Amino acid sequence: MSCCKLGPGYPSPLDAFKNGPREELLYVVCVQPDQTKEDYLATVDVDPNSPTYSQVIHRTYTGSPGNEIHHSGWNVCSSCHDDPELERNLLILPSLHSCNIFVVDVGTDPRKPKLHKVIDGSEMKSFNCSFPHTTHCLASGEIMISTMGDKDENGKGDFILFDAKTLKVKGTWTKGKKIAKFGYDFWYQPYHDVMVSSEWGSPKHFKTGLHNDDVSNPERYGTSLNVYKWSTQELIQVIDLGREGCAPLEIRFLHDPKSPVGFVGCAVEANVYRIHKLDDGKWNADKVIDVPAVTVLKNGVESKINGLMSDILLSLDDKYLYFSCWMQGEVSQYDVTDPKNPKLTGKVHLGGIISNQGLKIVENKKLKEPPKPVIVKGKKLLGGPQMLQLSLDGKRLYVTSSLYTPWDKQLFPQMAIEGGWMVKLDVDTVNGGMKLDPDFLVDFGKEPNGPVLAHEMRYPGGDCTSDIWLAE
Repeated sequence: MSCCKLGPGYPSPLDAFKNGPREELLYVVCVQPDQTKEDYLATVDVDPNSPTYSQVIHRTYTGSPGNEIHHSGWNVCSSCHDDPELERNLLILPSLHSCNIFVVDVGTDPRKPKLHKVIDGSEMKSFNCSFPHTTHCLASGEIMISTMGDKDENGKGDFILFDAKTLKVKGTWTKGKKIAKFGYDFWYQPYHDVMVSSEWGSPKHFKTGLHNDDVSNPERYGTSLNVYKWSTQELIQVIDLGREGCAPLEIRFLHDPKSPVGFVGCAVEANVYRIHKLDDGKWNADKVIDVPAVTVLKNGVESKINGLMSDILLSLDDKYLYFSCWMQGEVSQYDVTDPKNPKLTGKVHLGGIISNQGLKIVENKKLKEPPKPVIVKGKKLLGGPQMLQLSLDGKRLYVTSSLYTPWDKQLFPQMAIEGGWMVKLDVDTVNGGMKLDPDFLVDFGKEPNGPVLAHEMRYPGGDCTSDIWLAE
């Protein structure tokens, strides 16, 4: 174990929190709303001492149109910290629509990543999987990507394995006869011999937009968490969260690798559920945060605007939980020192449907007046807060505005025309609270090939949403 310090990542989440470097670069997934143009990975300078601070300094193109790159992950991370022969030098970019997987070399020149390899979508479809979503590296030297559909884009929750060195597709991870009905995100905790995955819905339906008839149809949208026995790769338990838990998306366990506790953000009704292990070894989930809908008036007609909770994350010290409500336009911070009883410690408004459309609020426990449009460095923040990424020390929270191109065009059509954005919130890590930095903006409406939609963010050395640690 004397070589441990030479491996990728950090020996523990607290080591990353206390000793990790300040971020200088952010890799941001950028999707072209114009389907005839290429998506790309933008390298953004976030070093405040740099002359190109808060600017895109490089673009790594996919080389083909119509991919819809979405989330990203690493070839190796802190779960491989014991192996000095491994290097975190490749960023894995699955694409929802083409199922192509773009492997980007960020190690040779971190400021100018280059396309290393493209794994054709036909390889994934040959295993009856499509719509790849979350990428995690495993301590075994493999890369695992969750998938949301079968080859015909019907709902199916499965996982594709790749060799991290050769990048060869090895097949599916799940063993046994049980396959999850839907898929989305996942997190593993080997200490408890568990992996838990979440559910969105049927790709052939959600790719056409957000429709009430789909959301209420259990054959089209998921409401469950799927619990796997990590050692045998078998689905052993399905926890149905019911209507209140419709579309449980991002799932985050506490970073402490021995913790039997996690959280999942449920998009449609904007609720957070705590996941925890029971004395009998089974797992349970209970709702601990409920963001109420806002009743609004438009053209004399009342309607309700749900939060649409689209991303959550945990600080590396496991003190704060953050989530974004895309439609209501809020980013919230909760102290989860007691995971059973999260306490609200901060909230910032960043766009959203209510402020962008000037809707009148009829009834809401939180708001008496609609939040005012937010303007940063002269740009009105169209769209709402969507993806989040927190600095290792927890003091800076970066926020982007795009959820998924078909939904962006439907719910925030002007943003899809004028482009997305990235802003920064400064965080009080001692007392809680967040403030918008008025001097930081990346305007993705001013890109050389036209406006693009900015989605997930990564740091070159790993972050709180991509790294999983193993217990000693």
